[in-house]
Amino acid sequence: MPETLDDKLVIAISSRALFNLDDSHQVFRSQGLDAYSEYQIAHEDQPLEPGEAFPLVHKLLRLNDLLGPEQQVEVVLLSRNSADTGLRVFNSIEHYDLAINRAAFCGGESPWRYINAFGCKLFLSSEADDVRNALDCGVAAATLISGARQETGNEQLRFAFDGDAVLFSDEAERVYKSEGLEAFTASEKAAARQPLAGGPFKPFLSALHRLQQAFPASEAPIRTALVTARSAPAHERVIRTLRAWNIRIDESIFLGGLDKTEFLRAYQADVFFDDQQTHCASASPHIATGHVPHGVANNS
Repeated sequence: MPETLDDKLVIAISSRALFNLDDSHQVFRSQGLDAYSEYQIAHEDQPLEPGEAFPLVHKLLRLNDLLGPEQQVEVVLLSRNSADTGLRVFNSIEHYDLAINRAAFCGGESPWRYINAFGCKLFLSSEADDVRNALDCGVAAATLISGARQETGNEQLRFAFDGDAVLFSDEAERVYKSEGLEAFTASEKAAARQPLAGGPFKPFLSALHRLQQAFPASEAPIRTALVTARSAPAHERVIRTLRAWNIRIDESIFLGGLDKTEFLRAYQADVFFDDQQTHCASASPHIATGHVPHGVANNS
């Protein structure tokens, strides 16, 4: 019987998110594909520097040491490189002792079409178009825009999520955008007992929740937080939605429009996902940040 990844949390990462490929990308942009290929082959024994997603991937793979022989977390590499030019990427993976064994090298084509074939629950990339295509396929995805590349120093892997258009649908945000805060508040208060529809990151949060269940709540190596611009009375619908989903979220921070950055730093987030460009721009110098190009805030 062939192996299957059906029982694992599979996360896809692009090579440019995992490693810093700025130098070689500049060669490609200024001199073309042939020069880029020659550059990568000439430097294939020189390890690449870590990229935006490297600390997150390192912590994700370390979860398998705690989860035991089942190895429940799988990271797969998706790359626009050919296998020939991608050898430097695999050599770098080996150099940093990352347990990444599966990859798709697409020879210049977009790799997002392999996301469902691998059974991925999350896709992280530096290519916004690939991220949008992954979201269209029903997979949680984000464009990494952060300059923060250091681990927090906390042994736990800490995820932070915005609510509307990320964990939840953008139905409430559409009311806010079209009718204003007063109408939004009235609408959410009236619908407090009606669960919100799921957003693109609901299945990923659910998968994290399943991993958390293997540990007592006080010992889980994964921690999750909702960091939202909502405030009372719009909080109730969110709480009742998570309850209806039977998903535990460890911390819920209702900011009522305050800037999220200092709260994310206090929480020691390893990564933060938000649909609003302004929130991402504020957080990204300090926290690994993924922009989720989904919902009404991203309609052009």
